Amino acid sequence: MTKYILTFLFTSSCLLGQAQVFSDRDNLKKDTVKQEEPYPYLLPIWGKKVAAKGFKLPYSGGLGLNYLWQKSDITVSNLQVGFNHGTMYNMDNIVHFNNATATSQGINIRPDVWVLPFLNVYGILAKSNSSTAIDIDLQIPTDPSVPGSDWQSIASFQTKANFQGTTAGFGLTPTMGIKGCWMAMDMNFTWTDIPQLDKPAFIYIFGPRVGKAFKLHKPDQNVTFWVGGFRLKMSSSTSGSMPIGDLFNTEGIEQKIDNGYTKIDDAQQNVDTWWAGLSPAEQQRPGNIAKKDAAENALAKAEATLDGLSTVVTNAEKATVQYSLSKRPTQMWNFLVGSQFQFNRHWMIRAEAGFFGGRTQVIAGLQYRFGL
Repeated sequence: MTKYILTFLFTSSCLLGQAQVFSDRDNLKKDTVKQEEPYPYLLPIWGKKVAAKGFKLPYSGGLGLNYLWQKSDITVSNLQVGFNHGTMYNMDNIVHFNNATATSQGINIRPDVWVLPFLNVYGILAKSNSSTAIDIDLQIPTDPSVPGSDWQSIASFQTKANFQGTTAGFGLTPTMGIKGCWMAMDMNFTWTDIPQLDKPAFIYIFGPRVGKAFKLHKPDQNVTFWVGGFRLKMSSSTSGSMPIGDLFNTEGIEQKIDNGYTKIDDAQQNVDTWWAGLSPAEQQRPGNIAKKDAAENALAKAEATLDGLSTVVTNAEKATVQYSLSKRPTQMWNFLVGSQFQFNRHWMIRAEAGFFGGRTQVIAGLQYRFGL
């Protein structure tokens, strides 16, 4: 029922362009540090003082090109759905998400600058192609007379959406050296614009990393390895509207609707039979009243949903679906490992992989650095 609803969440969640978070000072022994010529660039601030102490700073300006791929799981709640701008129905207790998987790939451009020797600031501009595969059941209670009875599915829907998104944002990376290693606390803030949403989606990413650079035989050439984490937080509510034809392949849906009506009628008969079998005293018990109300409310919402679908599928080209929901990542954290190979002080390539926590991601990038 929600084709584009979930997909946008992951468009920018992997648009992290890492900063070069170490200096060549990590690879120099104290007794081999030599005083170089005066630092010739304006940035970073205090760059001249730091260089004078023997630190070989990376060039202050940079431009990165990154490719990303990501697959993620999320959890949805407070789902409300309406048809053709009619009544919105809360679907939390009758819609069950069996699976919701979003896959995204794209390219981002990331200019950056070392403002301070320990602080990198960067911008993000990205384009992505994404898809979301979801599997949902429309459910109703089986029999309220049976304590803890299961709910039954009256209709199942599987959809896959494809769309494009544009992301813009900024980030900063404070860094520090620890006994020949480095630590970086990367964070960025992005907004993703997708036509099917009422407003751009905001995402905040925090990525702590610890790593070490190993100097190679050629001057200014090294390889770096790191491990870390990736924490994703997104705006909690979303709303929008889309054509019904973008949600379902309407072929065969009328049969699903008819089967759903039949199951609702059977469930309503179970409720009526159970209620009629109670004594007047039992019908006054709050627990039984609550069971009856919950069952009838669920059946009414399920029937209204099928009514809405039945109305719009007959004119799918013009029909629309409105929605609002709250969402969160299934797991906010996942684990990261990465590496960078520096050809020289200007050129470097890097790769990073994330896994665990219901999210898998890969980033590969090329970066050019220059003095400012």
